[in-house]
Amino acid sequence: MKKNATMIMASTMLLGVLAGCSSAPQSTSTGGTTPSPAAPAATPAKAGKTTIQYWHSMGGANGEFTDAMIKRFNDSHPNIEVVGTFQGSYDEVVTKLQQAAAAGSAPDVSMLERSFVQLFADADVLEDLTPYLKKSNLSTDGFVQGLMGHSTFNKKLVTLPLNRSTPIMHVNKTMLDEMGLKIPTTWEELKTVSNALVIKDGSGYKRQGLSMPFDDWYIQAMITQSKSRFFNEAGTTMEFIDAGVGNKVFSYLKDLQSTGALFYPPTQDSGNIVKQMFTEGKIGILFESTGTIGGFLKNVKFDYKTAFLPKNEVFANPTGGANVTMFASSKNKDTAWEFLNWLMTDPQGGQQFVIDTGYLPFTKKMVESKEIKELYAKEPNRQVAYDQLQYGIDTNKNLAWTPIIQEFRSAMQAIMYDNKDINATLTTFKTAAEKLLKGVK
Repeated sequence: MKKNATMIMASTMLLGVLAGCSSAPQSTSTGGTTPSPAAPAATPAKAGKTTIQYWHSMGGANGEFTDAMIKRFNDSHPNIEVVGTFQGSYDEVVTKLQQAAAAGSAPDVSMLERSFVQLFADADVLEDLTPYLKKSNLSTDGFVQGLMGHSTFNKKLVTLPLNRSTPIMHVNKTMLDEMGLKIPTTWEELKTVSNALVIKDGSGYKRQGLSMPFDDWYIQAMITQSKSRFFNEAGTTMEFIDAGVGNKVFSYLKDLQSTGALFYPPTQDSGNIVKQMFTEGKIGILFESTGTIGGFLKNVKFDYKTAFLPKNEVFANPTGGANVTMFASSKNKDTAWEFLNWLMTDPQGGQQFVIDTGYLPFTKKMVESKEIKELYAKEPNRQVAYDQLQYGIDTNKNLAWTPIIQEFRSAMQAIMYDNKDINATLTTFKTAAEKLLKGVK
Protein backbone atom coordinates (compact mmCIF):
# COMPACT_ATOMS: atom_id res chain seq x y z
CA MET A 1 0.00 0.00 0.00
CA LYS A 2 2.85 2.39 0.84
CA LYS A 3 4.35 1.81 -2.60
CA ASN A 4 1.00 2.51 -4.24
CA ALA A 5 0.44 5.69 -2.25
CA THR A 6 3.91 6.87 -3.23
CA MET A 7 3.07 6.21 -6.87
CA ILE A 8 0.00 8.42 -6.59
CA MET A 9 1.94 11.19 -4.91
CA ALA A 10 4.66 11.01 -7.55
CA SER A 11 2.16 11.54 -10.33
CA THR A 12 2.20 15.06 -11.67
CA MET A 13 -0.80 14.58 -13.88
CA LEU A 14 -3.35 15.98 -11.49
CA LEU A 15 -1.72 18.97 -9.87
CA GLY A 16 -3.00 22.41 -10.74
CA VAL A 17 -5.50 21.21 -13.32
CA LEU A 18 -9.20 21.42 -13.83
CA ALA A 19 -11.11 18.19 -13.51
CA GLY A 20 -12.92 18.85 -16.79
CA CYS A 21 -16.41 18.09 -15.73
CA SER A 22 -18.47 20.57 -14.01
CA SER A 23 -21.68 22.29 -14.20
CA ALA A 24 -19.57 24.57 -12.58
CA PRO A 25 -17.33 22.38 -14.64
CA GLN A 26 -14.27 22.30 -13.00
CA SER A 27 -14.43 24.66 -15.66
CA THR A 28 -18.02 25.55 -16.10
CA SER A 29 -20.00 22.71 -17.35
CA THR A 30 -19.43 19.29 -16.07
CA GLY A 31 -21.15 18.71 -12.69
CA GLY A 32 -18.88 20.19 -10.09
CA THR A 33 -19.80 22.92 -7.68
CA THR A 34 -18.54 26.39 -7.00
CA PRO A 35 -16.47 26.09 -3.83
CA SER A 36 -17.29 28.10 -0.73
CA PRO A 37 -14.82 30.83 0.23
CA ALA A 38 -13.43 28.65 2.99
CA ALA A 39 -13.95 25.05 4.04
CA PRO A 40 -16.02 24.72 7.20
CA ALA A 41 -14.34 23.04 10.13
CA ALA A 42 -15.22 19.38 10.48
CA THR A 43 -17.80 18.66 13.15
CA PRO A 44 -16.18 16.60 15.92
CA ALA A 45 -17.57 13.12 16.39
CA LYS A 46 -19.57 12.32 19.51
CA ALA A 47 -18.12 10.04 22.14
CA GLY A 48 -18.98 6.35 21.99
CA LYS A 49 -19.66 6.27 18.28
CA THR A 50 -17.79 4.75 15.37
CA THR A 51 -16.51 7.67 13.32
CA ILE A 52 -15.93 7.76 9.58
CA GLN A 53 -14.54 10.67 7.59
CA TYR A 54 -16.23 11.77 4.34
CA TRP A 55 -14.50 14.26 2.04
CA HIS A 56 -16.54 16.04 -0.60
CA SER A 57 -16.57 18.92 -3.11
CA MET A 58 -20.00 20.34 -2.47
CA GLY A 59 -19.86 24.06 -1.65
CA GLY A 60 -22.57 26.72 -1.55
CA ALA A 61 -26.18 25.51 -1.63
CA ASN A 62 -25.11 21.98 -2.56
CA GLY A 63 -22.83 22.00 0.48
CA GLU A 64 -25.85 22.77 2.64
CA PHE A 65 -27.75 19.90 1.03
CA THR A 66 -24.77 17.63 1.72
CA ASP A 67 -24.64 18.67 5.38
CA ALA A 68 -28.38 17.98 5.66
CA MET A 69 -27.91 14.56 4.06
CA ILE A 70 -25.15 13.64 6.51
CA LYS A 71 -27.30 14.82 9.42
CA ARG A 72 -30.14 12.57 8.24
CA PHE A 73 -27.78 9.61 8.27
CA ASN A 74 -26.32 10.43 11.68
CA ASP A 75 -29.77 10.98 13.20
CA SER A 76 -30.93 7.57 11.97
CA HIS A 77 -27.74 5.72 12.96
CA PRO A 78 -27.12 6.32 16.68
CA ASN A 79 -23.90 4.28 16.76
CA ILE A 80 -22.23 6.00 13.78
CA GLU A 81 -20.97 9.53 13.26
CA VAL A 82 -20.14 10.57 9.70
CA VAL A 83 -17.92 13.63 9.72
CA GLY A 84 -18.28 15.42 6.41
CA THR A 85 -15.61 17.88 5.31
CA PHE A 86 -15.67 20.18 2.30
CA GLN A 87 -12.21 19.92 0.70
CA GLY A 88 -12.59 22.31 -2.23
CA SER A 89 -13.28 21.68 -5.91
CA TYR A 90 -12.89 18.29 -7.57
CA ASP A 91 -9.24 18.81 -8.47
CA GLU A 92 -8.44 20.16 -5.01
CA VAL A 93 -9.94 17.06 -3.43
CA VAL A 94 -7.80 14.88 -5.69
CA THR A 95 -4.61 16.72 -4.70
CA LYS A 96 -5.48 16.35 -1.01
CA LEU A 97 -6.28 12.66 -1.51
CA GLN A 98 -2.88 12.17 -3.13
CA GLN A 99 -1.21 13.71 -0.10
CA ALA A 100 -3.38 11.82 2.37
CA ALA A 101 -2.82 8.46 0.66
CA ALA A 102 0.94 9.00 0.77
CA ALA A 103 0.76 9.96 4.46
CA GLY A 104 -1.55 7.09 5.40
CA SER A 105 -4.33 9.46 6.43
CA ALA A 106 -6.89 9.06 3.65
CA PRO A 107 -10.55 9.42 4.66
CA ASP A 108 -12.80 6.39 4.90
CA VAL A 109 -15.08 7.65 2.12
CA SER A 110 -14.58 10.37 -0.46
CA MET A 111 -16.18 12.00 -3.44
CA LEU A 112 -13.99 11.49 -6.52
CA GLU A 113 -14.55 13.15 -9.89
CA ARG A 114 -15.07 10.36 -12.39
CA SER A 115 -12.14 11.07 -14.72
CA PHE A 116 -9.67 10.76 -11.79
CA VAL A 117 -10.88 7.35 -10.62
CA GLN A 118 -8.51 5.39 -12.83
CA LEU A 119 -5.38 6.91 -11.28
CA PHE A 120 -6.36 5.78 -7.79
CA ALA A 121 -7.74 2.46 -9.02
CA ASP A 122 -4.51 1.59 -10.79
CA ALA A 123 -2.60 2.42 -7.60
CA ASP A 124 -4.80 -0.13 -5.80
CA VAL A 125 -5.74 2.21 -2.94
CA LEU A 126 -9.53 1.93 -3.42
CA GLU A 127 -11.60 -0.82 -1.83
CA ASP A 128 -13.31 -3.34 -4.09
CA LEU A 129 -17.01 -2.83 -3.34
CA THR A 130 -18.18 -6.02 -5.05
CA PRO A 131 -18.35 -8.18 -1.88
CA TYR A 132 -20.17 -5.41 -0.03
CA LEU A 133 -22.81 -5.20 -2.74
CA LYS A 134 -23.27 -8.97 -2.61
CA LYS A 135 -23.59 -8.93 1.18
CA SER A 136 -26.30 -6.28 0.88
CA ASN A 137 -28.08 -8.18 -1.93
CA LEU A 138 -27.31 -5.42 -4.41
CA SER A 139 -26.08 -5.66 -7.97
CA THR A 140 -24.52 -3.28 -10.46
CA ASP A 141 -27.54 -4.10 -12.63
CA GLY A 142 -29.57 -1.94 -10.28
CA PHE A 143 -27.65 1.20 -11.27
CA VAL A 144 -28.26 3.43 -14.26
CA GLN A 145 -25.74 2.01 -16.71
CA GLY A 146 -25.05 5.33 -18.42
CA LEU A 147 -23.46 6.47 -15.15
CA MET A 148 -21.31 3.40 -14.46
CA GLY A 149 -18.54 4.01 -16.99
CA HIS A 150 -16.02 5.06 -14.34
CA SER A 151 -16.87 2.55 -11.63
CA THR A 152 -15.01 -0.65 -12.57
CA PHE A 153 -11.27 -0.85 -13.19
CA ASN A 154 -9.01 -3.90 -13.16
CA LYS A 155 -12.12 -6.07 -12.60
CA LYS A 156 -12.83 -4.26 -9.32
CA LEU A 157 -15.87 -2.12 -8.55
CA VAL A 158 -14.22 0.86 -6.88
CA THR A 159 -16.75 3.70 -7.11
CA LEU A 160 -20.51 4.24 -7.23
CA PRO A 161 -22.30 7.25 -8.75
CA LEU A 162 -23.62 10.11 -6.63
CA ASN A 163 -23.60 13.66 -8.02
CA ARG A 164 -23.72 13.07 -11.76
CA SER A 165 -24.71 15.26 -14.72
CA THR A 166 -24.56 15.47 -18.51
CA PRO A 167 -24.46 18.33 -21.01
CA ILE A 168 -27.85 19.12 -22.49
CA MET A 169 -29.47 21.65 -24.83
CA HIS A 170 -31.34 24.52 -23.17
CA VAL A 171 -33.81 26.32 -25.42
CA ASN A 172 -35.64 29.66 -25.34
CA LYS A 173 -38.75 28.23 -26.95
CA THR A 174 -40.51 31.59 -26.92
CA MET A 175 -37.78 32.97 -29.19
CA LEU A 176 -38.02 30.03 -31.57
CA ASP A 177 -41.81 30.15 -31.66
CA GLU A 178 -41.79 33.85 -32.58
CA MET A 179 -39.80 32.96 -35.69
CA GLY A 180 -41.67 29.78 -36.54
CA LEU A 181 -38.65 27.62 -35.73
CA LYS A 182 -38.62 24.13 -34.24
CA ILE A 183 -36.20 22.84 -31.61
CA PRO A 184 -33.29 21.35 -33.60
CA THR A 185 -32.50 17.65 -33.37
CA THR A 186 -29.57 17.46 -35.83
CA TRP A 187 -26.45 19.50 -36.55
CA GLU A 188 -27.94 20.72 -39.80
CA GLU A 189 -31.12 21.86 -38.09
CA LEU A 190 -29.06 23.51 -35.35
CA LYS A 191 -27.09 25.41 -37.98
CA THR A 192 -30.27 26.63 -39.65
CA VAL A 193 -31.97 27.69 -36.43
CA SER A 194 -28.88 29.34 -34.95
CA ASN A 195 -28.34 31.44 -38.05
CA ALA A 196 -32.01 32.40 -38.20
CA LEU A 197 -31.87 33.77 -34.64
CA VAL A 198 -29.02 36.19 -35.36
CA ILE A 199 -29.81 39.91 -35.11
CA LYS A 200 -26.97 42.18 -36.20
CA ASP A 201 -26.26 45.51 -34.54
CA GLY A 202 -23.81 47.54 -36.58
CA SER A 203 -20.51 45.68 -36.56
CA GLY A 204 -21.68 43.49 -33.68
CA TYR A 205 -24.71 41.44 -32.70
CA LYS A 206 -27.77 42.25 -30.66
CA ARG A 207 -28.64 38.58 -30.53
CA GLN A 208 -26.90 35.33 -31.48
CA GLY A 209 -28.15 31.82 -31.89
CA LEU A 210 -26.03 29.34 -29.95
CA SER A 211 -23.44 29.33 -27.19
CA MET A 212 -21.65 27.01 -24.78
CA PRO A 213 -19.02 27.47 -22.07
CA PHE A 214 -15.35 27.10 -22.92
CA ASP A 215 -14.98 23.44 -22.02
CA ASP A 216 -13.84 20.28 -23.80
CA TRP A 217 -17.03 18.57 -22.54
CA TYR A 218 -19.08 19.86 -25.46
CA ILE A 219 -16.40 19.04 -28.02
CA GLN A 220 -16.27 15.53 -26.58
CA ALA A 221 -20.02 15.28 -27.14
CA MET A 222 -19.70 16.34 -30.78
CA ILE A 223 -16.90 13.84 -31.34
CA THR A 224 -19.05 10.96 -30.10
CA GLN A 225 -22.04 12.25 -32.09
CA SER A 226 -19.85 11.71 -35.15
CA LYS A 227 -19.30 8.05 -34.25
CA SER A 228 -15.75 8.61 -33.06
CA ARG A 229 -13.80 8.63 -29.81
CA PHE A 230 -11.09 10.75 -28.26
CA PHE A 231 -8.66 7.82 -27.79
CA ASN A 232 -8.56 4.63 -29.83
CA GLU A 233 -9.38 1.30 -28.20
CA ALA A 234 -5.75 0.65 -27.23
CA GLY A 235 -5.26 4.14 -25.84
CA THR A 236 -2.28 4.79 -28.08
CA THR A 237 -3.48 7.46 -30.49
CA MET A 238 -6.09 10.18 -30.97
CA GLU A 239 -8.81 8.38 -32.89
CA PHE A 240 -10.96 11.45 -33.60
CA ILE A 241 -8.11 13.22 -35.36
CA ASP A 242 -7.07 10.18 -37.39
CA ALA A 243 -10.71 9.72 -38.49
CA GLY A 244 -11.00 13.36 -39.62
CA VAL A 245 -13.68 14.04 -37.02
CA GLY A 246 -11.65 16.74 -35.28
CA ASN A 247 -11.57 18.77 -38.47
CA LYS A 248 -15.31 18.19 -38.98
CA VAL A 249 -16.25 19.36 -35.46
CA PHE A 250 -14.12 22.50 -35.44
CA SER A 251 -15.03 23.41 -39.02
CA TYR A 252 -18.69 23.23 -38.04
CA LEU A 253 -18.15 25.49 -35.03
CA LYS A 254 -15.97 27.99 -36.92
CA ASP A 255 -18.58 28.23 -39.66
CA LEU A 256 -21.25 29.10 -37.07
CA GLN A 257 -18.88 31.54 -35.41
CA SER A 258 -18.13 33.32 -38.70
CA THR A 259 -21.81 34.21 -39.25
CA GLY A 260 -22.48 35.26 -35.67
CA ALA A 261 -24.66 32.21 -35.12
CA LEU A 262 -22.25 30.99 -32.42
CA PHE A 263 -21.08 33.16 -29.54
CA TYR A 264 -17.96 31.52 -28.13
CA PRO A 265 -17.20 33.10 -24.74
CA PRO A 266 -13.86 34.02 -23.20
CA THR A 267 -12.26 31.29 -21.10
CA GLN A 268 -12.56 33.20 -17.85
CA ASP A 269 -15.97 32.78 -16.20
CA SER A 270 -17.40 31.43 -19.45
CA GLY A 271 -20.18 29.45 -17.77
CA ASN A 272 -21.60 32.43 -15.92
CA ILE A 273 -21.30 34.62 -19.01
CA VAL A 274 -23.31 32.34 -21.28
CA LYS A 275 -25.90 31.52 -18.61
CA GLN A 276 -26.51 35.24 -18.13
CA MET A 277 -26.81 35.76 -21.89
CA PHE A 278 -29.33 32.93 -22.16
CA THR A 279 -31.36 34.30 -19.24
CA GLU A 280 -31.40 37.77 -20.84
CA GLY A 281 -32.45 36.48 -24.26
CA LYS A 282 -29.17 37.37 -25.98
CA ILE A 283 -28.84 33.80 -27.24
CA GLY A 284 -31.62 31.34 -28.01
CA ILE A 285 -29.89 28.00 -27.52
CA LEU A 286 -27.31 27.00 -24.93
CA PHE A 287 -25.28 23.84 -24.42
CA GLU A 288 -24.79 23.53 -20.66
CA SER A 289 -24.94 21.06 -17.81
CA THR A 290 -28.12 19.43 -16.53
CA GLY A 291 -27.10 21.03 -13.25
CA THR A 292 -28.24 24.45 -14.50
CA ILE A 293 -31.86 23.45 -15.07
CA GLY A 294 -33.03 24.46 -11.60
CA GLY A 295 -31.52 27.92 -11.87
CA PHE A 296 -33.08 28.56 -15.26
CA LEU A 297 -36.49 27.41 -14.09
CA LYS A 298 -36.35 30.02 -11.34
CA ASN A 299 -34.88 32.92 -13.31
CA VAL A 300 -35.96 32.94 -16.95
CA LYS A 301 -39.03 34.92 -18.11
CA PHE A 302 -39.72 32.87 -21.24
CA ASP A 303 -40.97 29.41 -22.18
CA TYR A 304 -37.90 27.34 -21.29
CA LYS A 305 -37.35 23.81 -22.58
CA THR A 306 -34.56 21.27 -22.50
CA ALA A 307 -33.75 18.81 -25.28
CA PHE A 308 -31.18 16.21 -26.26
CA LEU A 309 -27.96 17.53 -27.71
CA PRO A 310 -28.48 17.44 -31.51
CA LYS A 311 -27.05 14.47 -33.33
CA ASN A 312 -24.66 14.39 -36.26
CA GLU A 313 -24.61 10.72 -37.20
CA VAL A 314 -25.97 9.56 -33.82
CA PHE A 315 -27.18 10.96 -30.52
CA ALA A 316 -24.39 10.80 -27.93
CA ASN A 317 -23.23 12.70 -24.89
CA PRO A 318 -20.55 12.39 -22.20
CA THR A 319 -21.34 12.29 -18.51
CA GLY A 320 -19.84 14.42 -15.76
CA GLY A 321 -19.74 14.86 -12.02
CA ALA A 322 -18.38 12.64 -9.26
CA ASN A 323 -18.71 9.22 -7.71
CA VAL A 324 -18.12 8.06 -4.14
CA THR A 325 -15.43 5.61 -3.10
CA MET A 326 -14.10 3.80 -0.03
CA PHE A 327 -10.36 3.86 0.61
CA ALA A 328 -8.74 0.48 1.24
CA SER A 329 -6.88 1.98 4.22
CA SER A 330 -10.12 2.56 6.14
CA LYS A 331 -10.14 0.91 9.57
CA ASN A 332 -13.94 0.97 9.64
CA LYS A 333 -14.90 -0.57 6.33
CA ASP A 334 -18.18 -2.14 7.42
CA THR A 335 -19.29 1.18 8.87
CA ALA A 336 -18.13 3.04 5.80
CA TRP A 337 -20.15 0.64 3.67
CA GLU A 338 -23.21 1.21 5.86
CA PHE A 339 -22.98 4.89 4.91
CA LEU A 340 -22.40 4.14 1.20
CA ASN A 341 -25.23 1.61 1.16
CA TRP A 342 -27.56 4.20 2.73
CA LEU A 343 -26.55 6.74 0.08
CA MET A 344 -27.38 4.25 -2.65
CA THR A 345 -30.59 2.74 -1.30
CA ASP A 346 -32.35 4.87 1.33
CA PRO A 347 -34.87 7.43 0.03
CA GLN A 348 -33.45 9.89 2.56
CA GLY A 349 -29.93 9.33 1.22
CA GLY A 350 -28.83 9.89 -2.35
CA GLN A 351 -32.40 10.11 -3.63
CA GLN A 352 -33.26 13.15 -1.50
CA PHE A 353 -29.87 14.65 -2.40
CA VAL A 354 -30.75 14.27 -6.10
CA ILE A 355 -34.14 15.91 -5.55
CA ASP A 356 -32.59 18.77 -3.60
CA THR A 357 -29.67 19.48 -5.94
CA GLY A 358 -30.84 18.63 -9.45
CA TYR A 359 -28.25 15.91 -10.12
CA LEU A 360 -29.34 12.80 -12.00
CA PRO A 361 -30.97 9.78 -10.31
CA PHE A 362 -28.42 6.98 -10.38
CA THR A 363 -30.31 3.79 -9.50
CA LYS A 364 -33.22 2.22 -11.35
CA LYS A 365 -35.21 2.00 -8.11
CA MET A 366 -34.71 5.73 -7.63
CA VAL A 367 -35.94 6.48 -11.13
CA GLU A 368 -39.10 4.46 -10.45
CA SER A 369 -39.71 6.02 -7.05
CA LYS A 370 -42.88 8.00 -6.36
CA GLU A 371 -40.81 11.04 -5.42
CA ILE A 372 -38.78 11.17 -8.64
CA LYS A 373 -41.85 10.49 -10.77
CA GLU A 374 -43.66 13.37 -9.10
CA LEU A 375 -40.63 15.59 -9.59
CA TYR A 376 -40.46 14.78 -13.30
CA ALA A 377 -44.17 15.36 -13.71
CA LYS A 378 -43.75 18.78 -12.12
CA GLU A 379 -40.47 19.60 -13.92
CA PRO A 380 -40.37 17.67 -17.23
CA ASN A 381 -37.18 19.46 -18.26
CA ARG A 382 -35.36 17.37 -15.68
CA GLN A 383 -36.68 14.10 -17.14
CA VAL A 384 -35.19 15.02 -20.51
CA ALA A 385 -31.79 15.02 -18.83
CA TYR A 386 -32.35 11.51 -17.49
CA ASP A 387 -33.77 10.20 -20.77
CA GLN A 388 -30.68 11.41 -22.60
CA LEU A 389 -28.56 9.02 -20.51
CA GLN A 390 -29.52 6.23 -22.91
CA TYR A 391 -26.97 7.85 -25.23
CA GLY A 392 -24.32 8.39 -22.57
CA ILE A 393 -20.79 7.48 -23.66
CA ASP A 394 -17.52 7.73 -21.72
CA THR A 395 -14.43 7.74 -23.92
CA ASN A 396 -11.83 9.52 -21.79
CA LYS A 397 -10.49 6.63 -19.74
CA ASN A 398 -6.74 6.99 -19.67
CA LEU A 399 -4.13 7.75 -17.04
CA ALA A 400 -2.84 10.56 -19.23
CA TRP A 401 -6.27 12.18 -19.52
CA THR A 402 -5.53 15.25 -17.43
CA PRO A 403 -2.32 16.50 -19.09
CA ILE A 404 -3.74 15.63 -22.51
CA ILE A 405 -6.87 17.65 -21.90
CA GLN A 406 -4.69 20.62 -20.94
CA GLU A 407 -3.04 20.34 -24.33
CA PHE A 408 -6.41 19.95 -26.01
CA ARG A 409 -7.80 23.07 -24.39
CA SER A 410 -4.79 24.98 -25.69
CA ALA A 411 -5.66 23.70 -29.17
CA MET A 412 -9.28 24.77 -28.67
CA GLN A 413 -8.14 28.28 -27.81
CA ALA A 414 -5.84 28.45 -30.81
CA ILE A 415 -8.65 27.45 -33.18
CA MET A 416 -11.63 29.23 -31.66
CA TYR A 417 -9.95 32.47 -30.56
CA ASP A 418 -6.81 32.87 -32.63
CA ASN A 419 -8.18 31.45 -35.89
CA LYS A 420 -5.24 29.09 -36.28
CA ASP A 421 -5.43 26.46 -38.99
CA ILE A 422 -7.53 23.55 -37.76
CA ASN A 423 -5.54 20.69 -39.25
CA ALA A 424 -2.15 22.14 -38.31
CA THR A 425 -3.29 22.79 -34.74
CA LEU A 426 -4.76 19.33 -34.32
CA THR A 427 -1.60 17.75 -35.75
CA THR A 428 0.50 19.60 -33.18
CA PHE A 429 -1.87 18.51 -30.43
CA LYS A 430 -1.82 14.89 -31.65
CA THR A 431 1.99 14.80 -31.48
CA ALA A 432 2.03 16.15 -27.92
CA ALA A 433 -0.83 13.92 -26.78
CA GLU A 434 0.65 10.72 -28.14
CA LYS A 435 3.95 11.45 -26.38
CA LEU A 436 1.97 11.67 -23.14
CA LEU A 437 0.17 8.43 -23.96
CA LYS A 438 3.50 6.65 -24.40
CA GLY A 439 4.64 8.05 -21.07
CA VAL A 440 1.97 6.17 -19.12
CA LYS A 441 2.55 2.78 -20.72
